[in-house]
Amino acid sequence: MKTYLSTKEAHTNQNNQMKILCIGEALIDMICTDKGTSLSKGQNFLKKPGGAPTNVAAAVAALGGQVELSAKVGNDPFGKQLVQVMEDFGVSTKYLLLDDHHFTTFAFVSLMEDGERDFVFNRGADGLLSVADIEAIDLTEISIIHFGSATAFLPGPLQAAYLRLLEKARDQSIFISFDPNYRHLLFKDNTVSFVKQSWNLLNQCHYFKVSDEEAILITGTDNLDAAVDALLKNTQAIFTITLGKEGTLLGFNGSTCIIPSIPVNPVDTTGAGDAFVGALLYQLANLSLTQILALDLSAWQKMVANANKAGARTCEWLGAMEAFKHLNNQIFD
Repeated sequence: MKTYLSTKEAHTNQNNQMKILCIGEALIDMICTDKGTSLSKGQNFLKKPGGAPTNVAAAVAALGGQVELSAKVGNDPFGKQLVQVMEDFGVSTKYLLLDDHHFTTFAFVSLMEDGERDFVFNRGADGLLSVADIEAIDLTEISIIHFGSATAFLPGPLQAAYLRLLEKARDQSIFISFDPNYRHLLFKDNTVSFVKQSWNLLNQCHYFKVSDEEAILITGTDNLDAAVDALLKNTQAIFTITLGKEGTLLGFNGSTCIIPSIPVNPVDTTGAGDAFVGALLYQLANLSLTQILALDLSAWQKMVANANKAGARTCEWLGAMEAFKHLNNQIFD
């Protein structure tokens, strides 16, 4: 029995495609264009739409997928911009809600010379997504739910909404994807809470993606090898660990392998991991949970190689959304 649709087949059948649902924050990135300058000294800022699950949704849509975004923004010019940008990409905004009483969340971003980034958050409406908002979501056509937790592990309504959607996904046998998106400035005083909540998702999801730093932090180990061993022993999920220009480590059925990336000249790494996740989920969207779990190692290696290309190409542009405008499934093998 055939269990894998190629990217071309999935794109051809787009009209019949099942949907991916992303939940988490939608926000505005204020990017300091004075490279190598701290935020306190920066003078020039560029306004860009962002948020990890929002980026994933945009990447899925850019590749030709059908995707919903569950998030909350302020009923202000910035929130309305986020809605418009998502609609321009082809993301459904039915569950992207406008809040009349709270401002849109901002993330001030400082870009270093090597393309790496730092964040300072000014949190607003994203944390107000509620359990009632989740109950209003129709999951009938949803085959994958992606949980991007940059702010969802902070106390507040979004935290409860996140867990309710996780419960519903489990009950309805929907494929669960998770990216912890650790941000030091959000959890520097409470990493214990972040790690505990991450393990809750790691133990319930079918797939997760972490960076090498996140793998070490979450497992409480001293190096990547030890972290990989801990993840293999303590989770049942398929996982990927992104290693930058070195590629991606794939954990599958108790063993690991590294899938190389492609060489690029990086301008900005913002959104590269989200593009990777979006590209991987896009390739899975038309499959049932049973079919996904039946995929063999070679299928996963091919999908990860394609996702690596999406992530690498994203690094060639300033700002994730600008990069996603140049994404399409022609980059896939």
